[in-house]
Formats: sequence, structure tokens, C-alpha cells
Amino acid sequence: MRLIVGLGNPGPEYAWTPHNLGFLALDRLAELAGARIERPEAKSLLGRGRLGGHEVLLAKPQTFMNVSGLAVRNLLERFQCDPAETIVLYDDVALPWGMIRVRERGTAGGHNGLKSIIGALGTMEFTRVRMGVQPEHPVDDLADYVLRPMRRAVMESAAEMLDTAAEAVQVILADGVRRAMTRFNRRVQPPDAKL
Repeated sequence: MRLIVGLGNPGPEYAWTPHNLGFLALDRLAELAGARIERPEAKSLLGRGRLGGHEVLLAKPQTFMNVSGLAVRNLLERFQCDPAETIVLYDDVALPWGMIRVRERGTAGGHNGLKSIIGALGTMEFTRVRMGVQPEHPVDDLADYVLRPMRRAVMESAAEMLDTAAEAVQVILADGVRRAMTRFNRRVQPPDAKL
């Protein structure tokens, strides 16, 4: 079984923020897998289904972003999954808006959710699907920026990014991380609309 984790914050006030793109991408994957992410277990909401020829466990940690590692560690222990077989989807302010980056491993790059996962697991060996949310203009407070609801003007480009992220996960599962990196790690033009 492959574990797929979408990072975000629980609660309706965070639902449509850039920081919850991991949750939103997981919803796309749940539709494709015929799953419903609603069972509370291991500090997460879970759903099971099939994607890319694999049985998958879809998880939305309910621990808040900055302590996501607690939930991910619990999930790996409870379901006997290997970190190397885990895929984590999350927003990334270091990437231009709309860009997708697939990585086999690496540092947290300043993302607190990733820092928490790396710290809790003691390894950087897990696959990531990064979704770019970099602001087009300088902002004084990045935390406020990623926790503010997205404006309607960017929702269309966000939907496209979520579809692409879901497609990237399917390619990772069916054809491997390297194939997904070759196909999805490209530059995109940022949208004109501002958050």
C-alpha cells in the first residue's frame, strides 16, 4: 500500500487558502480513486482506494501544518508503510504560482510542515509534489499570505494546478518518480491575477 499525504490545516477557515493546496489535491485524488476521505484515525482523516495500479491510503493530517510529522509518523507505524513509498503534496512559496515540482527526496526548504515530517521520521527519503504559490509581489508576512483565502481570480489557475498535481501522483505510482520528474518539472507562466 502507498501512503499519500496532503498537507494543510484543519478547519473551514483554512479550506480555500494556498496553505491547504495539499488537502485540495488529495480531494482530487480521492475522486479518481473512488475514495472518501472521512475516517478519523492516526491523527488524520483517511480514505482508501486504487490509483496507478496500487492500493493507496489518502491522508489529511488533522494536527495543523507545523506538526504534520506527528500524524505522518503515526500513519507509517499503524499501516506499516515505508517513508520511501510515501508521497507528500504541499504548497511551496519558493516556486512561482502554478508550477509543479516532483522530488524524490530533499530538505524542507523552509516549509514547516516538511520540517516536522523530516524531524518525526528521521529521514528526507520520501517523494514530494510541490505546488507553487509564490506571490507575484513582495509581501510583508508570508504566513498571512498563505493563510488568507484565495481570491476568485486565482481559483481557476489553482484548479489547474490541483489537476496537474493529481496527474503527477498517478504518474509517480504507475511509472515512477523519475518519469514524473521528467514530465512535470517545467516552468509555467504565473497568472496575472493576484491573491
